[in-house]
Amino acid sequence: MTDNAIDGLARKLAETLPQGLRSVGEDLEKNFRAVLRSGLAKLDLVTREEFAVQEALLARTREKLATLESRLDALGASSASKTPSRKKAKSVKKKAARKKASKKT
Repeated sequence: MTDNAIDGLARKLAETLPQGLRSVGEDLEKNFRAVLRSGLAKLDLVTREEFAVQEALLARTREKLATLESRLDALGASSASKTPSRKKAKSVKKKAARKKASKKT
């Protein structure tokens, strides 16, 4: 929150006090302001500007991730079409083993 917003809120709180306490209104307003600043400082808040920057950064990161995922899928698809299937690879290995065994005998 900005100082103006805190000051305005402290002023409104002081104005809501009963008439008898308004004589100490300035002191109470200062106390309200201090309590509000202290309470808000404990919260891990960011400004609207910082939030917007992080939001834009996240959007760019998501776009890059989507691009990389699609490239990875394309690479996986192209490599799958170039390499023999597992079944075919097992068959080739079995044939090679049989040839090797028949040469020994």
